[in-house]
Amino acid sequence: MKYLTALRDEVRNRIELIENADLVVGIPCYNNQATIGHVVKQVSLGLHQYYPDKRCVIVVSDGGSVDDSREEARAIQISPFQEIIVTIYRGVPGKGSALRAVLELARFLKAEACVVVDSDLRSISSHWIRNLLCPILNDNYQFVAPYYKRFKLDGTITNNIVYNMTRALYGRKVRQPIGGDFAFSKDVVNKIYDMDVWDTDVGRFGIDIWLTTMALVKEFKICQTRLGAKIHDVKDPGASLGPMFRQVVSTLFSLTEENQDFWWNVRGSEDVPLVGDEIETKPEPFHINVHSLAESFRNGYRQFGVLWKNILSEKSFLQVKKMATKGDGFHMGNDQWAHILYDAASTYHCWPMNRFKLVELLTPLYYARVASFARMVEDMSDAEAEQEVEKQAQCFEDEKGYLLQRWEIADGMISSGHNCGYPD
Repeated sequence: MKYLTALRDEVRNRIELIENADLVVGIPCYNNQATIGHVVKQVSLGLHQYYPDKRCVIVVSDGGSVDDSREEARAIQISPFQEIIVTIYRGVPGKGSALRAVLELARFLKAEACVVVDSDLRSISSHWIRNLLCPILNDNYQFVAPYYKRFKLDGTITNNIVYNMTRALYGRKVRQPIGGDFAFSKDVVNKIYDMDVWDTDVGRFGIDIWLTTMALVKEFKICQTRLGAKIHDVKDPGASLGPMFRQVVSTLFSLTEENQDFWWNVRGSEDVPLVGDEIETKPEPFHINVHSLAESFRNGYRQFGVLWKNILSEKSFLQVKKMATKGDGFHMGNDQWAHILYDAASTYHCWPMNRFKLVELLTPLYYARVASFARMVEDMSDAEAEQEVEKQAQCFEDEKGYLLQRWEIADGMISSGHNCGYPD
């Protein structure tokens, strides 16, 4: 079913009465009863503290929470001269549809700028609103990405996959491409909203990497802003991050295919301006079960090894096979991991059906990389671990020629009418 609007009739009636606003802050939400009240309160305080003369609308775009998220949001006493709208969006379930509702509302109200923040944040403060909005309102940036201080084992999908691939493909060092907290200028709100993606998988998942990629490919004027530590509900890579891995990587590979003409001749990378005053919060350390990750990798090899042989190059597969015999003592290096992801992206390119299954098969390999990284940085500080992330990203840049080679092989198989990889 194709949804022509993400807003329900009562919301449209409400914003017709509001008529216009200067600033819109959207909070996509789903079952975040424990944190949504704090997020709404800090957003309201930030708007009141830094933009008291602006007409501001806060919108909680909910995915049909079955807890008391909406009630908690409505219970917050917001600052004077602000409006809050708490609504269940219309559209396919997912954060992308929640964002569509926010953009539609901002567009209708002709807002100067639009901010989106996650609903599970425990570290958000009023300063976040200033740092996200100032680059749009004062410095004519069009797209603002977040820049966090994170614990060395947090953000494993960002650190091991998305930062590396985005930087190598598109040539810009956006450190948190799937951070979840962004700001957009008025013209970008209109451009993004008009893209015909909201009834696709972008509406369900992968919206953050899609936004960052669009900002890079459309060559918006972008910057990163300091937000201090991002403290939210901790997700164990071996437990809850499997589905997120599949969703993000599916979108990442799809965008790689879609934007081939843009990235093919990109070499190296450029810094992205980092702005905003420092926010002095420290990330919270936590533990991940490395043994469980390693065991999941070995189980994956036993189940999917014959399929990995069809997805990976011969050299990559033999390296993985050797790793699977070493118990917990294996190590997956930067160049090996880069080749595995480039192999997978190229196979995705010529895999004709059921591509989501292909990405699902990669999950145990992701676990192996996270286990290797966790062991490598075990005795390092967060700053030292960050240097290792940068070395890894540089390796992906250096090995981009390998991707081009594998991609050309895939193109040859497509031209000859053959499927590469394992068929549906």
